[in-house]
Amino acid sequence: MDVFEAILKRRSIRRYLDKPVEAEKILKCLEAARWAPSAHNSQPWHFIIVRDRETREKLASIHPFGKHMAYSPIVLVVLADPEKSPIFWQNDVGAAVQNILLTAFSEGLGSCWIGVQFTPFEEEFKKILKIPEKFRVVCAITIGYPAHERTSTRVALEDIVSVDFYGNKLNMEVFKCSYK
Repeated sequence: MDVFEAILKRRSIRRYLDKPVEAEKILKCLEAARWAPSAHNSQPWHFIIVRDRETREKLASIHPFGKHMAYSPIVLVVLADPEKSPIFWQNDVGAAVQNILLTAFSEGLGSCWIGVQFTPFEEEFKKILKIPEKFRVVCAITIGYPAHERTSTRVALEDIVSVDFYGNKLNMEVFKCSYK
């Protein structure tokens, strides 16, 4: 599977089979995250692999949009160290998270990105997982074998792209002709 195919086919999965995920697949996802681009190669991330069901249930109980953390075989909690990348840590960690999601999909796994930063539950995550104060909890990612397939739609490219300045709506045919 090539990268573009993974981008087009990957969906957020919230229901998983009761089947363990192989350690090699989790480590491959984390290796992909480790190689994400970051400002000045700061690599301001840290990852917590949450395997313990009781801990996953605690996390699920405090996040209204993360109830499926209780039922997924693995939850990866993604941290950022803003001291390592004071301006761009959110961008840096976002790239690492996307690498995890795409790698999980390429390995036959489903995943779901659950935002945590800037929410009232961020401090609770820190307490439960014993996270030092200097870190931000960016998100949790559920990972497992999908119990279902999902489809999705997207807004047309012409509706979200401007050419040369905002509001100059993309016309695909004109744009293609301008490169001949």
